[in-house]
Amino acid sequence: MDSVPEAILQYILSHISDARHVAACNCVSKQWKNSMEYIKALYFPRNSFDNPLGGETPDIIVTRMVSKVVRLEKLVVYSPFSHSGLAAWLSIVGLSLTQLELRMDNLGDHHASHESSSKLDCIGVAKNLESLKLWGVLMPHPPKWDVFPNLRTLEITGARLEDRVVNEVLQSCLCLTRLLLLACEGVRSISINLPCLKECKLDFYGLGNASLSLTCPEIESLEVQGCSWISVPQTKHLRNLSISNSAGRVYMIEFGNLAALDSLYMRGVQWCWNAICKMLKLASEVKHLFMKVEFTGDYEALQPFPEIDFVDFFNSHPKLRKFDIHGAMFAALCQRNSLKHVDPSFVIPFLEEVVITIRSPLNAEQKITILESLLKHGKKLRSMVIKILQMKSCHSSADDFFEEICRLSYMNREIVRIE
Repeated sequence: MDSVPEAILQYILSHISDARHVAACNCVSKQWKNSMEYIKALYFPRNSFDNPLGGETPDIIVTRMVSKVVRLEKLVVYSPFSHSGLAAWLSIVGLSLTQLELRMDNLGDHHASHESSSKLDCIGVAKNLESLKLWGVLMPHPPKWDVFPNLRTLEITGARLEDRVVNEVLQSCLCLTRLLLLACEGVRSISINLPCLKECKLDFYGLGNASLSLTCPEIESLEVQGCSWISVPQTKHLRNLSISNSAGRVYMIEFGNLAALDSLYMRGVQWCWNAICKMLKLASEVKHLFMKVEFTGDYEALQPFPEIDFVDFFNSHPKLRKFDIHGAMFAALCQRNSLKHVDPSFVIPFLEEVVITIRSPLNAEQKITILESLLKHGKKLRSMVIKILQMKSCHSSADDFFEEICRLSYMNREIVRIE
């Protein structure tokens, strides 16, 4: 390395980011120490200061390291820090930072409310941020931020915050193209109006009764968990959509034109039947459909899916290429009259992959018939995966049913696989 030109050495060392490695490089030689001034990123892992030397606090060590960098663009701190420490760092490198990621660790301490607010207020100094990621945030009040004109990515994971706080935070980030609010508590009703937003992931903890209104004309990918009421009127560019509710009931959905939709994921314990029907009708052009909704019903009582006509379903989704069917949806397709409109000319034109999860041997004959119909009418079908999941039955019919599935798999071994 002694013969390496200084410019090349600086370029190589500038790609080191782990704070411990940076500190080690500083001790190699004076040339290396001088070259470390040109690093672009600093990363402090969780255990960076488990064994501090010299009695210095983590805040002082981080301040010294960032102060020696000519132009720091990315700062990631997972180790504990104080409000005063963060303020000191950002006063030095705030204007050059484009990426900031902080592990706040305030959720478990109610006395840390003021400390958390102070830390969040400090971030406003970094006005040129393009990406901001926060972990473990207690946000009782809106942070004192002005506007982040260049911020494109905002990720908040593990947070306790209220509706008004979310709304005010988003008002400071009007140019976002990517928004992630994951494992967030306290949200009841949220309205998102971001003209440039393309990707959005929302995961709300609680009773599953939150409501969402999203007006983002450029939205391309949307994942929502924990909402019972969802309104997304502008969906011209929406390609990927996932709606799930593990705690409550999906009661109402309102979407615009979904002609561009490629994949739709529907998950949850209970969806109202009107919401299911409306979603499937709007997603008539979908290519990948994943359905894992266990029950329907407009009230507390859990109801099974009503009968679904096999021909009508696939005619309503002519571009479907991959179909993941779980439990209730498969049972609805396996009712007595589901195949009554099938004729020899019926074809499922583009279906290539089917994944079916079966939990019960009930209606075994109809289920086998549906599997055979998929093989017969899916002219382009090249893969059928049958998952036998937690099937509990002491009756011999379960064994007979499994034997029939094995026979079907053997007769179509190039296509059918059992898991």
